[in-house]
Amino acid sequence: MLYTLLNIGHGSSVVANEIIAILSPNSAPMRRLRDEAKEEKRLLDATHGRKTRSIIVLRDNHIVLSASQTDTIAQRYAALKEKPKD
Repeated sequence: MLYTLLNIGHGSSVVANEIIAILSPNSAPMRRLRDEAKEEKRLLDATHGRKTRSIIVLRDNHIVLSASQTDTIAQRYAALKEKPKD
C-alpha cells in the first residue's frame, strides 16, 4: 500500500488518507476536543512549541496539533487530492 504524506508544517507530515477534518482551534468545542484527546493520550503535538493554528482529526480518532494555518493545510490537502495517481 502506498501512502501519501501531507506536510503540516515545520517538518511534520501525516498520512493524507487518514485525515477526516482540518479545523480551526479557536472555538470552545475545539478546545474540549483537544483536552479530551490529551486526557485519553490520543493527542499528537506537531507544533514544535509554536502556537496551535490547526487541529487535524485522523481516522483512528487521534488529534494532531499543527502550527500551520488551517487554510494552508486545507490547500495542500486539496492539491494532493487533485494530483493524478501514477
